[in-house]
Amino acid sequence: MPLTDPVAGIDIRPAQPQDLPALVALFAADALGGHGDTCDAAAVGDYRTAFDAIAADPRARLYAAELDGRVVGTFQLVFVHSLPGRGALRAFLEAVQVDGALRGRRIGEAMVRFAMAEASRAGARSLALTSNKVRTDAHRFYRRLGFANSHEGFKIELSPNGR
Repeated sequence: MPLTDPVAGIDIRPAQPQDLPALVALFAADALGGHGDTCDAAAVGDYRTAFDAIAADPRARLYAAELDGRVVGTFQLVFVHSLPGRGALRAFLEAVQVDGALRGRRIGEAMVRFAMAEASRAGARSLALTSNKVRTDAHRFYRRLGFANSHEGFKIELSPNGR
């Protein structure tokens, strides 16, 4: 269900296929991300495949945030049951991105609060996220919203298809 945040005037709704170019542009403009995102036409198929996989996954939800009819942010929620915690449902907040020119207008806050409410409504016991160590402003932002830096994260890059 769409939500209009009364403070920031942000409309948050499930992402639609026609949002894909705007969503990709948000990631491609992110200098800190380091994910190699691009608006190059040669990459459209990769993004379309990923979008379709997310849309088909009942455990994943991709959202778009709009301001004045323009996509200005995005995030993804992923739900996973785990055995610890007596089979607790856990939610993960992924790919949080706001148009860099609009930071400071509470768009990110509206998105994260929406994600928190959706995770709670779904019955999740916790909402976790990871953030690149170089994103110190984002770390302060998440702490301000009540997130605790409670775990140490690790990552390894893998080759596609084990090659």
